[in-house]
Amino acid sequence: MKKLLRIATLFAVATLTIVASASAADREHTLKVYNWADYIDEDVLVEFQDWYKEQTGEEVEVIYQLFDINEIMLAKIERGKEDYDVVCPSEYIIERMLRNDLLLPIERDFGDTPNYIDANISPYIIDRFNMIDGSGKNANDYAVGYMWGTTGILYNTNYVTREEASSWAVLHNEKFRKKIFIKDAFRDVYGPILIYLKGDELQAGTITADKLMYDASDESIALVEEFLKKAKRLVAGWEADFGKEMMTKEKAYVNLTWSGDAVWAIEEAAEVGVPLDYIVPEEGSNVWFDGWVIPKYAVNTKAARYFINFMCRPDIALRNMDAIGYVSAVASPEVLEAKIDDSLDEAIDASYFFGEGAESVKINSVQYPDAAVIARCTMMHDSGARTEQMLEMWARVKGEVVKPWVLIVIGLTLVMLLVIGIRRKVNKYRSSRKYRRRRQRK
Repeated sequence: MKKLLRIATLFAVATLTIVASASAADREHTLKVYNWADYIDEDVLVEFQDWYKEQTGEEVEVIYQLFDINEIMLAKIERGKEDYDVVCPSEYIIERMLRNDLLLPIERDFGDTPNYIDANISPYIIDRFNMIDGSGKNANDYAVGYMWGTTGILYNTNYVTREEASSWAVLHNEKFRKKIFIKDAFRDVYGPILIYLKGDELQAGTITADKLMYDASDESIALVEEFLKKAKRLVAGWEADFGKEMMTKEKAYVNLTWSGDAVWAIEEAAEVGVPLDYIVPEEGSNVWFDGWVIPKYAVNTKAARYFINFMCRPDIALRNMDAIGYVSAVASPEVLEAKIDDSLDEAIDASYFFGEGAESVKINSVQYPDAAVIARCTMMHDSGARTEQMLEMWARVKGEVVKPWVLIVIGLTLVMLLVIGIRRKVNKYRSSRKYRRRRQRK
């Protein structure tokens, strides 16, 4: 995922958890939130408790817990042994959760409290969530966007030209031997590289980028593996969080990374005189999304939907953005006004996100890419049973053995999917006329 785990955040979260645990026995007045590390302004958690009391007259205490891998979070939800009220999965996991009936719809009845969700979420986010394949379910009824961003190239302008960084071919450029870091996130790397390798087909119109994101065939996996193995001799490392720091220290010149990490690195590097920039390569890339959901086994669904609504308040969205460096799904006039920076040289078209009036605004183009950039980006999808093959490819590229816990998680997930599928078939059969006739004969 796309967050730096900070000691201060963990300390604050741990303190909040201890305090809340004291009254955890009163489950109706406890809200259990499960989120990525370093992905919220921790003060907001405490303020929500006061706000909720003001809005409903009811007490609530927040238990806030952290995860660092989507699949670990999902495995806990699937087993039904964790009663989290609010969780923040990525788009492909939301897709999987919808398919497996693991989510509850998010009701919009907040009484006298404004509905910040429908008033403030960007139409672009809503449109993207409409593309989530939920087996007939509209993801916008079950998930609310939280943060989003792109995957691209962070580069040092002293050593790398913008032209060089504007193609995924930069990962094969001999000039940058052992000066390249690649994000250790197989999905975020697989998608853009496959887009690059299938460029001729995309140009010819024989396939679309969105359809390509469903492609986890042996052929495509082999193509991406070959590309990455050729790049490996130039790669200094596969990083989860430290790549941006290596860039600020000029230990690396090229980093395949997320836009949020790029924002942090560019700002930090500027303070020490290191010029960094970020670009989404011309061939295209991923645009990723994380959203709030209410799991099937949630207990305090009322506080859960109020919490999600609170997260969509413009002032809260801005504070979370400032705290973590990523971009909120909220597109209210207040957010646009706060993000306009007249010191920038060029204006961009951000109307896809903010709507009419944002066709030419001076705003950070790393956080809010121009409409032309967004047009060449697409959304990741769940690879289902093919996830194991993709993980094995990733391990071969890095020269590692797949970690046992990863295989366990995948195994549990596949078993759960199999059990769910069998149950559905049994239930369908039992509801059939043929089954009823057999029961009548007996």
